[in-house]
Amino acid sequence: MASFSFQIKSGRKGGALGHSRYVARRGYHSARGDLVLSGYGNLPAWADADPEQFWRAADEHERINGATYRELIVALPNVLIGTPLRPLVEDLICKLIGDRPYQYAVHSPKSSLQGEQNLHMHLMYSDRMPDGFTRSPAQTFARFNPVSPWRGGCRKMSGGRTAMQLRDDLIAMRKLAADIQNAHLAKHGHSVRVDHRSLRDQGISRAPEHHLGPGRIRSMSPQEKEDYVRRREGWQPRGAGASDGGSSEARL
Repeated sequence: MASFSFQIKSGRKGGALGHSRYVARRGYHSARGDLVLSGYGNLPAWADADPEQFWRAADEHERINGATYRELIVALPNVLIGTPLRPLVEDLICKLIGDRPYQYAVHSPKSSLQGEQNLHMHLMYSDRMPDGFTRSPAQTFARFNPVSPWRGGCRKMSGGRTAMQLRDDLIAMRKLAADIQNAHLAKHGHSVRVDHRSLRDQGISRAPEHHLGPGRIRSMSPQEKEDYVRRREGWQPRGAGASDGGSSEARL
């Protein structure tokens, strides 16, 4: 079973453009040297096929407490790097966010702990759903008018949904992302599969992994790194060393 990681985040007003440049490895971010694929789609005409222009307008016109973007961070199977990768990414984008404006990038940095490739996708998208009406940048991010939609902004996908509904949506998206990956793995003859369920739901009793972060890993001695890897791979019983808790997902 391959590891599965699926995170969703929200961006605050003023942070969309900067994060877009980070995702696309623009400017000083290009020094990371780990960009594999990138692209965008479903932008309104006024953005002139420039995602930075779209995110700049979101930063300027979205309401103070509103999210300027959502972001999915999805771990991808290393065995699908190369020719099979783009169809997988396109399938994930199409089925996870539909026709909403988006920008994506696939990164493949080496992990700080073991030097393994950490293939994953960042998918930034707007929660503002296109509806066929022509709007200016300012109007696009204005409050939605349910009586006269053309007079207000684009409606948000998450608008009016309860916390329980949003939770159910997230679970469904996680399952969909896993199903898509497994379909592509099978198509290319790989036996490995991913599972969106928690360790408990999978019937696995080991303790979830902790996210150490690059800084913590750099401070570890070679022996500490080796011991941590052994515990993570289940070579040491639960409770012998690291404390329980944390997440069942490998954080990116």
